[in-house]
Amino acid sequence: MSTKTKNTIIIAVILIVIVLSAGVYDFIFQKNKIEEKEQQIKELTQYQYDTKVLESQLASMKVKIGQLDSILANRKYAIPVNISQANFFEFVNKVSYSFSSDSYVNIEYVDMETFPNFNIYNYNIFGIARYADFYRLIYGIEESKNLKKVVNVELSSNVKVDEEGIPVYLVNYKFNAKVYFSSDDRFSFKGGTENSLVPNQAYDIFYPLVRNEIPPNINALLDVQSAQLLALIPDGAFLSDASGNTYLLWEGDKIYLGYLTNIDYLNNRVNFVLNKGGVIENVSLQLQKEKKENKTGK
Repeated sequence: MSTKTKNTIIIAVILIVIVLSAGVYDFIFQKNKIEEKEQQIKELTQYQYDTKVLESQLASMKVKIGQLDSILANRKYAIPVNISQANFFEFVNKVSYSFSSDSYVNIEYVDMETFPNFNIYNYNIFGIARYADFYRLIYGIEESKNLKKVVNVELSSNVKVDEEGIPVYLVNYKFNAKVYFSSDDRFSFKGGTENSLVPNQAYDIFYPLVRNEIPPNINALLDVQSAQLLALIPDGAFLSDASGNTYLLWEGDKIYLGYLTNIDYLNNRVNFVLNKGGVIENVSLQLQKEKKENKTGK
């Protein structure tokens, strides 16, 4: 066998070995990697859209987001996203800015509770207020758009007498407020308006039906309990008090602790209604006729 033939056979054997080695490497060692890369190419090709199609989908998603925001905004309550502790202090200041000078609010931050879908800031709130102001504070917290709750309320009555001696009936209050917030925007919305935080007028349940404190007569009105009916004239009733002060009154005029309700010309009488600390009393004054003494002469 010639040298040329030997070389040709050796080269052929080497080529066969290389081809077999490459086949073994590709179909045995690289098979899993090739399949993995083919799957990745398939996935990338699956989501390869035209730019116009993507823009159309984006516009459609924006419409759906707007609809969802509208639904959330129309709900009475929502849970805001990541608010600060100071947010509640600002809220209470806005609610209480129009309170009377007899009312005040103290706020104390306590702690934060953590739950799977939301968190809660806890506050202690206490102070003294007129009942109308206290009711407005509770109503504002409970009815605000961002969810808040009032729990553990403690109330007691308080009576304050002002410089003129008039009693002011107040409420000592203490309660806990829970302010809800979330770390995502699933329960929130963009924009929207606050709920109405002005309540309807409520009856003061702490105002006593019968009171020991009688307001002083600071306006120098007629005190009918020591008054005398002097005359009935077409313009009204002419009366005087124990100090000699005279008054001309007509039906509906105000007197100390009450009103003149009726002038009875037929019976020469004037009728009043008095409110003595919650006790209603009707008082009448009769016109006294002068008695003439006849003296016989000698």
